[in-house]
Amino acid sequence: MTNADTAELIKPVTLTARAARQIAKILDGEGEGAMMRVAVQGGGCSGFQYGFTLDDLRQDDDLILERDGATVLIDAVSVAYLAGSEIDYTDDLIGSAFKINNPNATSSCGCGTSFSV
Repeated sequence: MTNADTAELIKPVTLTARAARQIAKILDGEGEGAMMRVAVQGGGCSGFQYGFTLDDLRQDDDLILERDGATVLIDAVSVAYLAGSEIDYTDDLIGSAFKINNPNATSSCGCGTSFSV
């Protein structure tokens, strides 16, 4: 399945301007071609958890989000769990973090990094 096929079958994942700015800032300190990878992994206190890593290799089946100098990769398996989600970045008194507003999550933990479907 190609990136175009995946995008047609799944509701789009979006990236807010705040998240794009923070990702671009992070990637600016990395080597040429660095991208952020967002993945859904088993584990966490609610069953699944979000993972954020840096990567410099695109896979053929990755969904690629680009905005304001930021590039985000999401593998095909994770895209199914993230369909319709918004990747955001919050910076407030209790801390700063990437936040995924996921309409597929039926519950999540207090830390906001794990969820169940």
